[in-house]
Amino acid sequence: MLCQRLLTRVLQTRAFSTAPTLSYEYIITETKGEKNNVGFIKLNRFKALNALCSPLMTEVSEALTGFETDPKIGAVVITGSDRAFAAGADIGEMQNMEFPEVYTKQFLTKWSFLKQARKPVIAAVNGFALGGGCEVAMMCDIIYAGEKAFFGQPEINLGVIPGAGGTQRLVRAIGKSKAMEMVLTGEKMSAQDAEKAGLVSKVFPVEEVVGEAIKLGERIAGMSKVAAAMAKECVNAADNLSLDEGERLEKRMFHSLFACKDQKIGMTAFLEKKQPEWTDS
Repeated sequence: MLCQRLLTRVLQTRAFSTAPTLSYEYIITETKGEKNNVGFIKLNRFKALNALCSPLMTEVSEALTGFETDPKIGAVVITGSDRAFAAGADIGEMQNMEFPEVYTKQFLTKWSFLKQARKPVIAAVNGFALGGGCEVAMMCDIIYAGEKAFFGQPEINLGVIPGAGGTQRLVRAIGKSKAMEMVLTGEKMSAQDAEKAGLVSKVFPVEEVVGEAIKLGERIAGMSKVAAAMAKECVNAADNLSLDEGERLEKRMFHSLFACKDQKIGMTAFLEKKQPEWTDS
């Protein structure tokens, strides 16, 4: 019973209440991989450099909801075009907004659905990932970048600051000094520098980054979904917990997995030198 409750927690989330749709205006969705076990979301506002308007983000939320609740999907890849992952939030949408509107409607707050996803999410970034685009990439669990990608938080040039977690996640990713410089000047960081700083996991040629992200998604999707979700939860918790609190959470999760079939399957397969056949239970 304990493992069944854990599995239910992995495959469902109260944060997602919108049913997925089959077609979209601003994104393209598919399943990828030899086993069709990787969800794929492509931002598709090409002429606007994938500017992140509210309808686009609603569609991403709906698509991610569908992948979250699909038991076949073990990971999700989000990408844009070769020219731009996303060049920022839609300035045309924001320009004439007033304080009461952005405050009462909690503008940008709902973007947090990305960080609440239980299944691992990989950003495959080519071109510009600026402003909201950089923030969306940082909300993902792993970033793979094309060699011509650029990251930045240029909101200061518009008389505002990052509003979807940029000041917080950038500090955690690359440290205070580099983050402060980028936020206060709007200066961009190349893919190569982003890899050195720890913002990006790996850099690939432009034409390879999406394929490599899908391969990574396939590898993750081939693991026990219960264990993968718990591992993700523990790693993400490290930002908000002390070391002692984080270790307590990790131990609790580790112990919980001994109530699941996959723990027995994995350890038995290791000792018998076989490939495990996960049941995700």
